[in-house]
Amino acid sequence: MTKNQLIKTLAQKRPHLRKKAVEEAVNCILDHIAEALVAKERVEIRNFGVFSVHYRISRKGRDFISGETLHVPPRYAAHFKAGKQLRERIADSAKQA
Repeated sequence: MTKNQLIKTLAQKRPHLRKKAVEEAVNCILDHIAEALVAKERVEIRNFGVFSVHYRISRKGRDFISGETLHVPPRYAAHFKAGKQLRERIADSAKQA
């Protein structure tokens, strides 16, 4: 699902809200999550999951085309861990399929 599809779906489920208001709300939520991650803060949404930033140490990598060994510099990467309720919903849907 893309952000536009999410906005459209939410606007359809809440017909009393204008699509522009839904779009502003979605953008505001995503912006706040991004700002927290940039500040290396943890964002926990109960019954959904946790967004956090993990530090990746430098390592040796390999260029798949030439086979040459490369140095991969250290970096911070966004990480998402699904909450228990979300994992259970996904597992239940897989059982039904």
